[in-house]
Amino acid sequence: MNAVTETRRESAEPTIVRLDVSARNEAISILVHAYRDEPTFRYLFNHRKPGYQQRVRATVRELIDLYFELNQEAIGILVNDTLVAVAFIGEPELRLNLGDQISWRIRMILTAGFASTRRYIDYHERIKALLPQPQAHQLPLMGVNPAYQNKGYGRQLLKTVEALCAENPRGSGLVLDTGSSQYLPFYESEGFRSIGTVRLGDFEDHILFREVRSTEAAAPQQS
Repeated sequence: MNAVTETRRESAEPTIVRLDVSARNEAISILVHAYRDEPTFRYLFNHRKPGYQQRVRATVRELIDLYFELNQEAIGILVNDTLVAVAFIGEPELRLNLGDQISWRIRMILTAGFASTRRYIDYHERIKALLPQPQAHQLPLMGVNPAYQNKGYGRQLLKTVEALCAENPRGSGLVLDTGSSQYLPFYESEGFRSIGTVRLGDFEDHILFREVRSTEAAAPQQS
C-alpha cells in the first residue's frame, strides 16, 4: 500500500505501509519532533544559535527528499487515519557521499546554513568509516509521533525494517546510530551491538549493528 495516495484503512489496529512522496509532509513533522531534542542534532545544528528548529526541519526535509529521489525504501505505521511512525532505509549498496550530492548540498546550505551542512557531512563521513563489511542496510531516519509513543510502535516499526532487510540477500544486517544513551537498552534488547562511536563535543554518538538473517517476519502490506 502506498500511503496517502491510497485509501487509508479506518481501524484501531496499526497497519504497516510503504510510503511514497505524498507522505512527505507528515513524515517531516514526525521526524522533526523525533530529532529536535536528540543530542546529535543539537550539536551538529547548534541549538544555542537562533533558528535551530528551522535548521532541523530543513535537514530532515532535504534528507527525506534525497531518499525519495534515490528510490530508497520508506515505511510507516497507520493508526486509524493517522501516520504515527516512519522509517527510511538505505540499501546496502547506498554508501552516500553527501559531499558529492551537489543539488542536496546547495539546498542544505541555503536552508540549514554552510556551517551546519559542513558539520553534518563530516559527521556522515565518520559514520561511513565505521560501517561493517560486507555491506549493511542503514537506518538514517526513524521516529514516532510524540502522541503515540510508549505504545510499542517503535519496536513494531523496527521489526518490520529488519524483515525488509532480511529479504535482501546482499545485506549483512542493519546499522543505525543514536546520540541518546537512554535508547541503548532498547536497541540492545533488539539484538544491536556497538561497532564504534563518534565523538561530538562532550558526548558520543553510538553506531550500532545487528545481523539480520531471519525471513520469518511479515513484510509491509501492498494494495
